[in-house]
Amino acid sequence: MPMTLEYIPCNLCGSTDSVVLYPSTLPENESDHDVTRYNCTCPGYGQHYTIVRCRQCGLVYTNPRRKADDILDDYEEVEDPLYLEEREGRVLTFRRNLRPLEDLAPPVSGTRLLDVGCHVGVFIEIARERGWDAWGVEPSRWAASQAQARGLQVITGTLHQAAFPPASFDVVTMWDVIEHLADPREEVTEIYRILKPGGLLSVHTINIESPFARLMGHRWPWLMEMHLFYFSPRTLRQMLEQVGFRVLRWTNQGRYLRLGYLISRLEAYTPVLSRSLNRAVHALGLQSLAVPVNFGDLFTMFARKPL
Repeated sequence: MPMTLEYIPCNLCGSTDSVVLYPSTLPENESDHDVTRYNCTCPGYGQHYTIVRCRQCGLVYTNPRRKADDILDDYEEVEDPLYLEEREGRVLTFRRNLRPLEDLAPPVSGTRLLDVGCHVGVFIEIARERGWDAWGVEPSRWAASQAQARGLQVITGTLHQAAFPPASFDVVTMWDVIEHLADPREEVTEIYRILKPGGLLSVHTINIESPFARLMGHRWPWLMEMHLFYFSPRTLRQMLEQVGFRVLRWTNQGRYLRLGYLISRLEAYTPVLSRSLNRAVHALGLQSLAVPVNFGDLFTMFARKPL
């Protein structure tokens, strides 16, 4: 039975007036869906449904798309062992990216932090080492179980399913999550509810208006099926302010990747070069070397709930 795609209004302004930015590169009448397309390490760059830009506010998003319940079902089933192999790079990334957050909200005894979409809990582990009472929610049953097995405070499910009481947390973080959500405005509204007055929200995501994204056009790597929304600092600020947050600032933040993993990501673009570099890196024993990567198309925005 062919899967059903649904049309949605703009999540920022509610308009249905949009223009196609990038046509679909996936068949829209598939009878079966490969759940691995929602793995964090999926190499499906350039494989996406139609991506549009709202004519009224400029928000970029996938439209039409798979139904929200179907997407959530796939995220619950995701298993991604390759993600575990990238632990060293993610530890370095989170340790560095935690510093500007702590400049705005220094951890003290009992300070509660929630990481939404925490996957296997690497950020929670780093935050706990720094003194935070760190929690997480994660829809992937496999990923949540990986975190729970290490003694981390991770709830299996979505933020809404967790049903936290109002004003439960001092800080909420979303690392590479908001672009995957079927209804980011609703998620941000729920975060506003569970944050204490004066609480801090940190959102890390991809930047569709970055110079690198504009230069790459339809070859920008982050155009993928799993990404439903493509924010810019401008549109993300508008959404957070609409919900009631006061945006403090935003900054470009890259990440660390193992050299072997980084080269493997080139497979979708230059298979021959990727395989040649991969052989050379393994011959030199450099595949596990963590290297910083920053093309200026990833950013973190910090916002506070008013007192």
